[in-house]
Amino acid sequence: MTPGEPSPPGARLAAVLQELRQRTGLSLAQLANATTYSKSSWERYLNGKSLPSRSAVKELCRLADEPAHHALALLDIARMDRTDHGATGLGGEVRRGTAGGTDTPGPVSSETADGVTASRDTVDAPVSGPSGAADALVRPTGHRRANVVTGLLSVCAVVLGVLVLAHLPPTHREEPAPSPTPSAGTGALCRHTACQNKDPIETRCAAEPLTLAEHETATGAWIQLRYSQECGTSWARMWGAVVKDRVEMRVGGPHGSLQNAEVTTPEEADTYVHTLMSVIGPDTPLQACFSSGAGGERECFKAESSPSGGGRP
Repeated sequence: MTPGEPSPPGARLAAVLQELRQRTGLSLAQLANATTYSKSSWERYLNGKSLPSRSAVKELCRLADEPAHHALALLDIARMDRTDHGATGLGGEVRRGTAGGTDTPGPVSSETADGVTASRDTVDAPVSGPSGAADALVRPTGHRRANVVTGLLSVCAVVLGVLVLAHLPPTHREEPAPSPTPSAGTGALCRHTACQNKDPIETRCAAEPLTLAEHETATGAWIQLRYSQECGTSWARMWGAVVKDRVEMRVGGPHGSLQNAEVTTPEEADTYVHTLMSVIGPDTPLQACFSSGAGGERECFKAESSPSGGGRP
């Protein structure tokens, strides 16, 4: 892969975004006007020159009247591939300006694995050096007097406030208000036994999972055993597979619960499939097995749950 050329997962994502853009019937300029991203940003995303943010993908899918889960899964895989190969993305995005639809530099944006976008605005540095000193020397005297008067008024206001507070009658000390509890809209929708045989995506248990173990198969597919500390559950995830490839997860030994998932469509092969969840406790034995749709030996690997904080994101 030559410098500047998108990785295979990045190229697949760019092709899907191109198809979605064609479905909208919008030009790049019209797409910029209809979203919060500039024409130049969309040109990079659609040609695979840089990876889009999750919000950009969601906006394009909304315009194309297409569910976003497939494109977002492709984005996750492209990001994992970029991380594995030590590649870095391009600079900050350029957001669309508000006057006449022109492109203007905006905040430098980055997005975390959980989809939260952080912004860093550019702040002009104060003038320094000879020119800055000259500006200070020629500043009008009236301006200085106004600053002095403003400062005196501020000091008087502070003194008055202190005097008033000193003469107020004592009041009962109020207990600090309890910290707000997370809303149901941001947390998981189930806990422990209520999550058994549920989908980790639909229940939001997959929002911040840990990876207990992973394995690359002989065919190039990847299997991960995932764990949600909030939900107390585990599940298996597979990507890089082909149609009819199958993954199984057994929890708690030979007679424990069994979950499985199979790639049934080319769209799933381009993204990933995952099993339903099983409830686990401390040091619960887990085993995942891969079966190729083309035949051959099963490949299995094991792990143990570590609800005390083991594993990695």
